[in-house]
Amino acid sequence: MPKESLLKTLPLLFLLTACQPATDTPGVTADTPATSAIPANETPEQQAARLQATFPAQQRPPQDPAKVAMGADIYGVNCRACHGQDLRGGDLGGPNLLRSELVLQDQAGELIGGVVREGRNVPGNTVMPALPLSDSEVQAVAAYIHSVAATARGQGAPPPGTEVPLDIVAGSAASGTELFGQLCSSCHSASGDLAGLATRIPDPETLQNSWVAGRVWNQPVNASDPRRMVTVTVTLDNGERISGRLGRRDDFIVSLTTEAGDYRSFSLQEGSPAVTGLEINDPLARHLELLRELTDDMMHDITAYLVTLK
Repeated sequence: MPKESLLKTLPLLFLLTACQPATDTPGVTADTPATSAIPANETPEQQAARLQATFPAQQRPPQDPAKVAMGADIYGVNCRACHGQDLRGGDLGGPNLLRSELVLQDQAGELIGGVVREGRNVPGNTVMPALPLSDSEVQAVAAYIHSVAATARGQGAPPPGTEVPLDIVAGSAASGTELFGQLCSSCHSASGDLAGLATRIPDPETLQNSWVAGRVWNQPVNASDPRRMVTVTVTLDNGERISGRLGRRDDFIVSLTTEAGDYRSFSLQEGSPAVTGLEINDPLARHLELLRELTDDMMHDITAYLVTLK
């Protein structure tokens, strides 16, 4: 290699070498998270739990399940009201522990313990009183907090197992009865098609999603059901009218299948005979309109009424 090319290449080689992580330790690669004191007899389940941590600061050696369970109990009694069930802040204004720099730097309660025992009073923040916990209790709480932080699923998502069930039956059934009469009674009846609705769909969340969408939520839609079928009538400039089940409609084309099973397609841009009229009948069109009209309170009120239809 010419000397000039070699001189240009050497700095790049040095730079690439410096950027490569050291992999002299057997079994350790560039993708292996850095942890302290990894047990030699670590089980596959413990390794999976340890490697699940997203960031190096969240990674900890596997904790004793009994200590984590003890810490969860102590946390529930002493910390949950301020820091929340999922550690992301509670009703009394405690900070998000999953994003706390102190928690991320703590290893086994040495930093968390100082705050627990001495309390904290930062101007503008909620005052944290000192808690009379023993060293073993503080270490158990720290083990629990780190066990939760290690399973965080991404920014904004609560850790697994900490989701709080939502009670969406929070509206007024009386107001919902009135709203149902105003918005829904022209197509539906509590003693007709909706009789026993809450028995057929016992989960309130699924029931609310279903009535808002106009179909049973998470269930396939039968496009041939007359109650769901979107139909179209095409009028041509020669006076002919063709009706059938809508197949496709965009800026350029409309297609349909007639009652006899014939497939027809018409250009909306040009054609002979030309399309002069288009009538689309969608039984669920009103539900689509309601999406722009309903407020959260209206949804909750109507749901509170519909859950009584058993």
